[in-house]
Parts: sequence; structure tokens; C-alpha cells
Amino acid sequence: MKIVVSPQAHEWFKEEMGISHGRGVRFMGKVYGCSPIHESFSLAIEVNEPTNPYALTTIEHIPYYVEQGDEWFFEGYDVDITFDDVLKEPKYSYIKQ
Repeated sequence: MKIVVSPQAHEWFKEEMGISHGRGVRFMGKVYGCSPIHESFSLAIEVNEPTNPYALTTIEHIPYYVEQGDEWFFEGYDVDITFDDVLKEPKYSYIKQ
């Protein structure tokens, strides 16, 4: 699994979520909601430090990651995170491997 974060999305995460050196963005599935790849589950994010990453991308010493145990949500997909200029927030695309 690959996690790709655009420069604009990275800047948004730094400004809006207060991420910093070593503390990054954890991606996981949560019950409720809907996503393009799972019915009744949606994407959740939190600021944290990786402990046992399944997938990890680091930009400017800031980790973007999925922990072991959360891989079920992303199985068979890469995640491409861009920035939506209209909504002024990250946009998540799931790319089938």
C-alpha cells in the first residue's frame, strides 16, 4: 500500500491539524458513514505517532501512516491525498492496486 500526499494537502494538515516533527496523521477506518471502498465504514484521521505502521510516507519528518490492524480498510488500494481548492480541504482517492 502506498500513501501519496500532495504538497497542498501536506500544508493543510500542518496548518489545520497541528502536526509536527514525528507527530503525524494516522488514517484508519471507522464504523458509520460511507466510503467509495466500504459501505457503512468511512475514513477517520487522527494526530498521533506511529507505533507499528503497515504503510508509511514521511514528508518533512512528518509521518502519514496506517497502523497494523487498520490495513483491512485499505486492503487492495493505495491512497492519493490531494487538495480540493473549492472545499479547501483534503480529497482522498482510493487507487486499486
